[in-house]
This record gives sequence, structure tokens and C-alpha cells, in this order.
Amino acid sequence: MKHTIGLIGKKLGMTSVFSDDGKFIPVTVIQAGPCPVIQKKDQDKDGYSAIQIGYDSMPGHKLNKPVRGHQAKAGKGFFRKLTEFSPENVEEFEPGQELNVEIFKPGDRIKLTGTSKGKGFAGVMKRWNFRGLPRTHGHEKVHRSPGAIGQCADPGKVFKGKKMPGRMGNKTVSYKNAEIISVRTQDNVILVKGQVPGPRNGYVVLHKQD
Repeated sequence: MKHTIGLIGKKLGMTSVFSDDGKFIPVTVIQAGPCPVIQKKDQDKDGYSAIQIGYDSMPGHKLNKPVRGHQAKAGKGFFRKLTEFSPENVEEFEPGQELNVEIFKPGDRIKLTGTSKGKGFAGVMKRWNFRGLPRTHGHEKVHRSPGAIGQCADPGKVFKGKKMPGRMGNKTVSYKNAEIISVRTQDNVILVKGQVPGPRNGYVVLHKQD
């Protein structure tokens, strides 16, 4: 198992900053943590070693009884978002311990995971950049259709994975090697170079890469 540590955060939006040498850098602002450790899992009891952290406080009465009881054991309140990490030294962490943006520093390369914007049902031209059918030569009311999607008698089916109309977006997306431009510990804010998957106020999981 690959060892990782990180935080959960929210995407606040995009802005831009200038580097020390005057370069213009587009950045995404992420409010990350503090994330308390909700549970520590060990090899003997759970079959693997990991820590579970929480983010985004919420009233306990909005959770069902099993989830509320599980989170109450850490004594740090109740949270909307939970996720797990597998740090190299799990024994160094205890339930109730808080992780914050100090685990990152400018120049670090991180992996970002979020949920892309859902765009609803889309045709092949929008979803897959198809060209569409000709506007003339007998084509009527089929200009945005995909055209032929299979073969004839052999193999007589449509292959799995064929690019077709369907729901676009609303998928888990990960970006690797995203560069941290700035860490503002007083505001629990991280500035990441470039774009980050998801809408404004969408959850983002930040994985610290080796």
C-alpha cells in the first residue's frame, strides 16, 4: 500500500498572483482543514492501517444514529465529509488530533481529487467533440447525430465503451503533480497553480505526494 497523508478542503474559486520574478500565475484558492482524526484503523482489527479524518462541521442531529455514534468517539463534533489516508507511521496519530495546512509548503507537488461539474445529458458533439453529419446531400434533421455506431452481421453488436450520448460530467477527477504556490496558515488557505476539478464550494481532497 502506498503511504499518503493529506487534507480535505473546499474550492473557493480562482484568482491570480505574481511570482517574485514578475510572472503571472493563475491559481485556485482552496480552504483546507483543520481536519480532526475521527478514527485510527489498525492491521489486526481492520485488516489495514489508516486514519480517517473529517471536514466541514454540521449539526449532529442531521446524521443517522450509527454515523453520529462513530464520529462522537473522537470528541471533535460532527462532519459532512470523511476520507481516509494511509500515513507511513499511523501510530503517531490519535483520534481527536487535528491536521492543518502546515503539512504542506510552497513548492510541494500534490494530487487533487474532486467531482467535476455535472452538465446533464449531452449529445456526442458536446460530450465527445464529434463533427456531426453533413449539412447537405440528403441529410435532414440528423446533423448532430453520431452516425453509425456498429457493424452489420459480424460482430452484430455495439462494442462497450463506444462514444455515445449520455450524462456528461459529475465524475471523480484527479490531477497529479499540482504545484502549491502559497500556504496561508492563518486562514487555512492553500493556493494551487492552475485549475482544480469541481464547482465553487465543491469538496477537494489533497494528497501529499512523495
